[in-house]
This record gives sequence, C-alpha cells and structure tokens, in this order.
Amino acid sequence: MNGLRILAFVMAGGQGVRLRPFTRDYAKPALPFGGGYRIIDFVLSNLYNSGVPQARVLLQYRPSLLAQHIARHWSGVSGANGRFVQALLPSTAGVELFEGTANAVACGLRAIDCAQPDVIAVFAADHVYRMDVRQMLAFHRERDAEVTVAAVSVSLARASAFGVICADTDGRILGFQEKPERPQPRPDDARRAFASMGNYLFEPEALRAALAEAQARGEHDFGRHVLPRMVDAHRVFAYDFARNLVPGARPEEEAAYWRDVGTVDAYVEAQWDLLGPEPRFRLDNQEWPIRCGDSPRVLGSLDGGALQHSIVGPGVQFQGAAVRHSVLQRGAHVEPGAEIERCILMEGVRVANGVRLSRAIVGRGNLLTAEARGSRLARSSRWPRSPAGMTIVPPRANRVAHAAWGV
Repeated sequence: MNGLRILAFVMAGGQGVRLRPFTRDYAKPALPFGGGYRIIDFVLSNLYNSGVPQARVLLQYRPSLLAQHIARHWSGVSGANGRFVQALLPSTAGVELFEGTANAVACGLRAIDCAQPDVIAVFAADHVYRMDVRQMLAFHRERDAEVTVAAVSVSLARASAFGVICADTDGRILGFQEKPERPQPRPDDARRAFASMGNYLFEPEALRAALAEAQARGEHDFGRHVLPRMVDAHRVFAYDFARNLVPGARPEEEAAYWRDVGTVDAYVEAQWDLLGPEPRFRLDNQEWPIRCGDSPRVLGSLDGGALQHSIVGPGVQFQGAAVRHSVLQRGAHVEPGAEIERCILMEGVRVANGVRLSRAIVGRGNLLTAEARGSRLARSSRWPRSPAGMTIVPPRANRVAHAAWGV
C-alpha cells in the first residue's frame, strides 16, 4: 500500500431482515455463497489481495457462526502485522451493544487506540464483488480527500433501492439521498445514478472528529448521520467503481460487477451470475482469488447432461443424480435418482431419491423426500415463494419435508 499504514474495519453485524428466513440464525455476511464461501469472504479477499495489512471484523447480530468461520478459515492468513483478520465483539470493545455503524467503528478505534494509521477503511461485509482497494486509495490521495465513498453506477429505475450520491463532475460529493423516490442522476449521465457501495476511506483525524460529534448528538449511523454532515465541512469525494480493474478478469465478465444481495431474489440472482459457459462473475480467477479454505468446483456439462453448469461445494455428494444450473453448498447431498434444476441447496441439505425439485432455495438441515406420485401438494400452502417465484424452504434442524413432484 505504498508504505501507508491502513487500518480496515469490516462491518459484519447486520441482521439481513429482508433475507429471512435464511438469516434467522446467523448474520447476513455469514450466509453461504457460491458453494464453498460465505459472503464476508469477498470483502476480506479484496482487502487481503490489495495488500491491506489488517482487517478488524465488527460483529454483533448472531456472531457465533461468523466468528467460527473466521477462526477456521482466516486464522492462518498472515498480514503485515501478524494475523490478518481479527474479530471484534461489543464485549471486546467494552460495551454491551454497538448502537449503529458509526458507533461500532468508534468503539473499535477505542479498543485499539494504540494504532496510528495513515488511512482508515470502513467496508461493508455483505456484498459480492472484486475490488483493488489500492486504486481507490490512489484516487483518495490524488483528490486530497478527507473522505472517499466508493460509488457504483445504477439505472435510475433501480437507484431508489440504494443510498444515492449527489456529486459534481470532479467527483466532489454535494449531498446524499437515502433511498429517494426521485434519485438525482449522475452529472455525466441523466439515465443513471451513483449508489453508495458502503465502502469508505477516511483521514483519521477527520473521522475521529466526526465520530465524536456524532456521539455528542446521539447519532450512530454512517449513511444517515455522519457522512451527510461531513459534506459541508470536509473534502468528500465519490470514487467511481467502474474505474477499478482487477487482474485476471475475462472479457465476458460483467465490468465493475457488484451486487448487494440484500433480498432472497437478489441473493439467488447473484448466484445464477456464477453459472454458465460465460458467467458474469467467475469464481476461478487465480490472479485475484477468493480466499477461504476449500474452493468449490465449478462444473460445466458432465455425465451426458445429468450435471450441467452447476457449482458444488466441499463434501457435496451428487453421483447418480441430475443436477442442472444449481448451486450446492458445503455438505449437501443429492441422492441417486433425484433431479434438481435451478436450485440452491444450503449446507447439509439432503434430497432423497425420487424428488424432482425446480426453482427452489432450500435452507440448511432439511431432508426432502418424495411423496407418492399421485398426491400433488399445493405449493402455496406448503412453502412460500419469493417475488420472483423461487420456492423458499426455511432452514430447520432435523427437518424432514415431503417434496411434491415437479415443485
């Protein structure tokens, strides 16, 4: 990082309420993704691959599984100053709960007050993307910025779902809109808007002063409170993510790929982006790898078409089954004679012989068995569906479910 001391905080305490029932038992960044990863692995890999020396992961909601994942898969990864990733719970910082994102970072800074970084990075833990943070840092330094916010370009039709950045042609941020009905377009493109990616770079003195002021006002959130107030008194800039290039990206991949997987359908669609002969986002980029234990297998077409364009995680069993355009997370088992298509199976799901399952996302711990062919179940009374039509089988420990033929 060009000799600069970078301290990174990764915000991993979100509840992910729009992803229920799959976030009932653990935080959104802990959700499995792409066969063998968890969502948090993407931001941690980006920071590590960019040469950031240390990342402090701030945990809160249902922290146990995420803490275990970090201990198991990241404890052996070394940074410039020892272990690369360290988990920080509210109790570690001497408080009962973090009251918001800004309060979490303030508590984290107090917990490691001996650190004297040149730049403080605050990154979200719940997005899927690749990013070379060094390029954002170079922009931050070129603009002599006190705050830089990573921005992704989205259509005006989609922009109302995000925090929108209002900037001038030089990237200087003039204001923010929180999920506006009428988003302000980019200064150079009336059909698109800048959405905040939830990734920030701060000059330490400016950040510490802003956090102290926020605490005095009883304000605790970056997006709603801290950043809008900093616009008037500080040099705050938007970094266009489209400028960011990582090695190993292929021409067929979507440029500046970034997904906020905040709903069930967004979570599903992002995993469909991994599939096919020319995926929008490739998992197997060896020049900018996703670092986390055992990598999943990305499979094309095998066994006469019984397995087509799917991803299978470590410990998955599927011999003798038909698996098409699906993602099987760690430890899933599809028995011989079963057929699944356009499905996501969470950890440890077992699909029994005779089940035919299509367009379903099945939570961990389920055993799906086939009923008699003639007894077709009413789908709506059995399991809910997402707005895009995915059948949702909630996670349950030791659950046995009967799957209607052709669901």
